[in-house]
Order: sequence, then C-alpha cells, then structure tokens
Amino acid sequence: MARAMLDPSEGQPVAIERQDGRSPVILVCEHASKTIPQALGALGTRPETLDSHAAWDIGALAVAQRLSALLDAPLVFQRFSRLVYDCNRPPEAPDAIPEMSEVHVVPGNRDLSAAARRQRIDEVYEPFRAALAALVSARATQARPPVIVTIHSFTRIYFGITRHRAIGILHDRDRRLADAMLARAEAQGIDTALRNYPYGPEDGVTHTLKEHAIARGLANVMIEICNDLISDEAGQQRWAGHLARLLETALDSLTVETHATSRQKA
Repeated sequence: MARAMLDPSEGQPVAIERQDGRSPVILVCEHASKTIPQALGALGTRPETLDSHAAWDIGALAVAQRLSALLDAPLVFQRFSRLVYDCNRPPEAPDAIPEMSEVHVVPGNRDLSAAARRQRIDEVYEPFRAALAALVSARATQARPPVIVTIHSFTRIYFGITRHRAIGILHDRDRRLADAMLARAEAQGIDTALRNYPYGPEDGVTHTLKEHAIARGLANVMIEICNDLISDEAGQQRWAGHLARLLETALDSLTVETHATSRQKA
C-alpha cells in the first residue's frame, strides 16, 4: 500500500467555515492556500514561487472569510496549494497539476507517474469535491436554492502585460447572476468590472461552477479581484463590503424576476 501524501498532523485538505450560515450563498475558495504538504517539500520550486500568484490566489481567502461574515454564508476552501492540485480543474485537465505556471517552473510536478497523480487527486481534489457536493446537496432542500459564488484573485502583471481592471465577473453558460451583478456594479461603487476577465470559460476556469452549480440548475458566479487591491486588511475589508452589497442586490433582483415569471406562468 502506498504511503499517504498528507500526514494526519497537517489536517484535512478542505475546510468549511460558517457551515450553518443563513445565506443561500455558498462561498468557495479553491486557491486559498500556498501550503505544500511536508512529503512534497517545496516541489523543487524557488522560494519566490511559493509566495506568488502561481501558488495561491493572494488575498482571496481573506476576502472570502470577511464576505462570509457579512453575508452569514458558509465558506468552503482548499487548504493546500494549487501547485499540489488545482481544485478548480477536473482530474483529466493537464493543468490540474501544473508543471509550469506563467514564468514559474514546478520541477516536482514533472513526469509524475499515474500512481502519483492519482494520489494527489484522491487526497486533495476528491475530499474537496465531496465536501462541497455534500454541502450543496444538504442546502438544496431549503426553501431558497443555494447559490455558488467562487472567490479568486489575479496578478496585475501577467507575462509582462498589465491588467488595468480591478475585478472580473465570470460565468459559463448560466449568466443570470453575472448579468445581474454587472448591471449593478457601478451603482455599488465598482466601476471597473468586466465580464469574463481576465479569463473566461474557454480557459477552463469554470470547473467548480459547472460541476456544482450548472449541473444542478443553481445560480452561480466566479469573482476575480486584482490581488494588489486585496493584499492588506483594509483592501480585503473594502472589497468584501463592495461584494456583499453587490451580491445582495443582484440576488434580490433575481428573486423578484423569478417570482414575476412564476406569476406569469400561473
């Protein structure tokens, strides 16, 4: 029997906070941590790689936790770096275990055996997927269907190109919540939001939305914030406040539209 990658002292690969929160929103942060399991060392990377956006979404977990408190919403997040396994990618995706991320080389992910790759899937991705699926299923029986909102951050400069927007509102084929948020963003003090920025579904970034929301017909959205805006507590609190107000007004509009449609069909 192969030795486990994760030592019991390192804890579970997934954490859930505010599990009994009253909001219909379920917050998800797939790239919350830069921690590498002890058994993998530093994956052969340079120290600067593990502090960079390649290893985690800088500031995303802190924003998600503040947003969770403001909304009283449950939060599910990954406890190990996406360099170990990117939980926003399915097992068959080549970049689920990246050998390179932008300019950052990850030697420890090169030439992995099928067994080593399977171990990462089994010990990191599957527990995360199962925990989120179970939470969504448990809340699907409530009067108001759950809403999946994933929180990410992006780096200002990527492959030498500067990204000028502050925030991206992303969606796959279900655009209901994204449309509602974009329509109300400026009124909520967010005047630099852009649809499917800096990535879109064609880049393979909507796996969580497809797996846990779209397949169930649940409203969903992916939020990307430039990480230099949320690198300190003041920025994290500011953007959590912006997003809480934006999500609440957008969800209220969807509820009104749903009720109106139901009355028309009656």
